[in-house]
Amino acid sequence: MQLEVVKDYYGKRLKSSKDLKTSACCDGAELPPHLQPLLANVHPEVAAKYYGCGIVVPSELSGRRVLDLGSGSGRDTYILAQLAGPDGEVVGVDMTDEQLATAKAHLDWHRERLGNGRSNVRFLKGYIEKLDELDLAPESFDVIVSNCVINLSVDKPAVFRGAHRLLKPGGELYFSDVYCDRRLPDGVRADAVLYGECLGGALYWNDFCPSPKKLAFSTRGS
Repeated sequence: MQLEVVKDYYGKRLKSSKDLKTSACCDGAELPPHLQPLLANVHPEVAAKYYGCGIVVPSELSGRRVLDLGSGSGRDTYILAQLAGPDGEVVGVDMTDEQLATAKAHLDWHRERLGNGRSNVRFLKGYIEKLDELDLAPESFDVIVSNCVINLSVDKPAVFRGAHRLLKPGGELYFSDVYCDRRLPDGVRADAVLYGECLGGALYWNDFCPSPKKLAFSTRGS
């Protein structure tokens, strides 16, 4: 089952971004200039376990409530927390115990680093396809982000439906990911390494073309 493949790959096989077999996950993943100073406030262990393909966020997040889908070791979550500020909150959701352990181990470090009286970050264990099973109220987030994780999902439409349910009216979804220009052959989709490296589950670009039959997330997603 691909879900178990992904959990094993990111929980046990990969210890840092240096263990990746391809550049698919981290190609073009350099932070934009205005976000680069924030990386200095992220714990080195958290940063070393980054497997994204480029964070995409709005320019103004101060005081906002943000959800990070597939938060992994928490690198993006801790960057987003700096943008949200002490009046905002960032919630990271991930299914991998090892990644969550890294993220949670440095909660106090980040709080002290930023000089906050309390942490504006929390992490939840869960599946991004099953957001309705978490203790998250509908229409409670201003912004939802995801960095190179939806391709790993075994039920991508469920991810978008769940995100739509959690966004406030007028809220926005930002995600970067790996895309392909054709349907992938079964051999590629079934290969454990290719799936773990964000290639086997790549999103087919034409699925995002406007159509009356498309999911409701197209009216709010980005």
